[in-house]
Amino acid sequence: MPSVAVKLYSVFFKFLLKHRLQNRIQTPLDDTNPFGVTSRPEESVAAANPSFTDGVTTKDIHIDSLTSLSIRIFLPESALIPPDSDSKPQSKSRVRASTRQPDVDSGSDLDQHHLRRNSHGTPLTVNSVPHKEESRRNSYGCSNDAESLKFEIGRWGLQRFHGGGFVSGSNDSVANDFFCRRIAKLCDVIVVAVGYRLAPENRYPAAFEDGLKVLHWLGKQANLAECSKSMGNTRGGGTDHKKSDVQRHIVDAFGASMVEPWLAAHGDPSRCVLLGVSCGSNIADYVARKAVEEGTRLDPVKVVAQVLMYPFFIGSVPTHSEIKLANSYFYDKAMCILAWKLFLPEEEFSLDHPAANPLVPGRGPPLKLMPPTLTVVAEHDWMRDRAIAYSEELRKVNVDAPVLEYKDAVHEFATLDMLLKTPQAQACAEDIAIWVKKYISLRGHEFSY
Repeated sequence: MPSVAVKLYSVFFKFLLKHRLQNRIQTPLDDTNPFGVTSRPEESVAAANPSFTDGVTTKDIHIDSLTSLSIRIFLPESALIPPDSDSKPQSKSRVRASTRQPDVDSGSDLDQHHLRRNSHGTPLTVNSVPHKEESRRNSYGCSNDAESLKFEIGRWGLQRFHGGGFVSGSNDSVANDFFCRRIAKLCDVIVVAVGYRLAPENRYPAAFEDGLKVLHWLGKQANLAECSKSMGNTRGGGTDHKKSDVQRHIVDAFGASMVEPWLAAHGDPSRCVLLGVSCGSNIADYVARKAVEEGTRLDPVKVVAQVLMYPFFIGSVPTHSEIKLANSYFYDKAMCILAWKLFLPEEEFSLDHPAANPLVPGRGPPLKLMPPTLTVVAEHDWMRDRAIAYSEELRKVNVDAPVLEYKDAVHEFATLDMLLKTPQAQACAEDIAIWVKKYISLRGHEFSY
């Protein structure tokens, strides 16, 4: 069961959340203003930091002059070191360090990992060494054909959508900043955190459209960078930049160029992963579906995988977990329905709306075309069963769609401010890093649970 501290904080959290949601329902708002807001006054915000604090530097960009849509880019310091394809042992050690796997000979580390989640089926193997215990997690639909972690290092983009029930949260909050820094370092990647417009000022489909707009913006950046590179090669003979030159370029061009220098120098849009938290998972899944529908029109951007962390799915026919855990920690079902009423236009409100229920008939495209999807669920979360059901439907059409269920965990156990520094939150981030690496590896080495 969750600790006493978590239970007490949950009571306080739900009291405040209910009060804020009811105030927003009762307060008349001008929801016709397209500019919108991306953060609330009560949100604790972390300022962007252009220096490498804790190994990651950040900056904010307002990418749409007509709306409040913005992004925060997280660039790990390791990105400044160009990958050396001839130095395989060094690359291998760098990846192992970034994923922070536990020492299998260390009893204390094993004890922590034993407690973090339940298990069914075969144990996870890392570097061909099986963990000693078999009760680490619930792992649905996962194979165990693991190879050693031998990846060519290459930058890829992770587009991240924060949670908050569509009505709160922000891409520059303290909690979001901490989590994105963790992912950037663990995966050695550029993270693009999306500041989408919040409801009720901007209802559906504003947040969904913002997510897709960022994907298109990344595509434009890639094309602009390619043009800039071609012009540079023509003028300068195609000479390679040294590390000092790259660093000087980042400092000199900070926010002063049409081509975003961090993405131009280190991004790889052909290996883009979407990661959503709670309602952000709904946005990520929508963006993934639109990416499938648009196909080559998004080139050079390619969505190679998505990660859905405790997705904010619901439906008119309640699942077993929705009945049993309706009054669960932090986000109970009644309050989440209030959030859906604030997000969906009044004339469109339905718990079986395509934005809310991933398995309603006629929701395109065909599931067999969806990208590989990792789903993270918590034992004490009323939303877990519908997320698992969606994953099962994906596996039926041969989509790689494992589910990791963490025992004694609550909704947002890996991203909520007070839980971010727990061993379970760290373990979840490590697990995500392991899974996505097989889809961002230049050589495509397979590594599965």
